[in-house]
Amino acid sequence: MEKEKHVLVIFPHPDDEAFGVSGTIASYIKAGVPVTYACLTLGQMGRNLGNPPFATRESLPDIRRAELLDAAKTMGITDLRMLGYRDKTVEFEDEEELAESMLALIREVQPSLAITFYPGYSVHPDHEATGRAVVRAIRHMVEEDRPKLYGVAFAHNTLEELGEPHVRHNVEDVEDIKVNTIRSHRSQTQLMTAAWTEKLLNRDPDLLAWLHNEKFWIIK
Repeated sequence: MEKEKHVLVIFPHPDDEAFGVSGTIASYIKAGVPVTYACLTLGQMGRNLGNPPFATRESLPDIRRAELLDAAKTMGITDLRMLGYRDKTVEFEDEEELAESMLALIREVQPSLAITFYPGYSVHPDHEATGRAVVRAIRHMVEEDRPKLYGVAFAHNTLEELGEPHVRHNVEDVEDIKVNTIRSHRSQTQLMTAAWTEKLLNRDPDLLAWLHNEKFWIIK
């Protein structure tokens, strides 16, 4: 991993950071690099309510906020921004206004690296809208002030159209932090992580390969 001055992670939902970026975040923090995580929504419309259910539609926002705080603490993040947008409506925000909001955040934090979803390859409309806004914001900046921009992509056509990832981080040494970050988002991940217990004990190679390797595409 390259040495960075400051890393800014921007995603729309609690748990977006957990699956593909939490190892990278933890690794940077472990190396002494400050990380700011900006989460646009509280995931109010998340499909899962726990298993067995322990949340309701009314209580889910507060639960997911607490889970996000727990995940940030697990990764070592001390600068967590909750931006107050509503889940599943980010795509309907005025694109220029959303980009201006992202630009203000970038100018405040002054990261050397920003991480978000790669527009066109991140499946969910909120993912797409967030990635577009970050890209637009950075393109509003003069070139010498722009941070590097890494995109997270997982659409079925990613490799076919974008090619192999430009950046791969092996995060094996923070495996426990990554697993616990995913588990922090209990309302959404409880069933999935319960199935991991035996696989982690047996060091299942497929699960470990997924956990240990985080992939990014550079967005120009």
